[in-house]
Amino acid sequence: MQTRILKFTVVFEKSEEGGYIVRVPALPGCITQGETFEEAEKMAKDAIKAYCASLKKHKEPIPIEGSEIIESISIPLPA
Repeated sequence: MQTRILKFTVVFEKSEEGGYIVRVPALPGCITQGETFEEAEKMAKDAIKAYCASLKKHKEPIPIEGSEIIESISIPLPA
């Protein structure tokens, strides 16, 4: 069985209740969470695998991300 490696951008946001909420922008509705960063990352991988398995089962294409660059930018603002 062949395996292909796909990369997905994931967005980790600290939750007010603690832990992290994770979104996968390329996969609409693919959201999960974890109590620690490591757990959130594991949960994201599991969610992506399940999402892709569902797409494959329904004979839908798996989205391939573009080559965009995501960067955090800090800017000074007067207080």
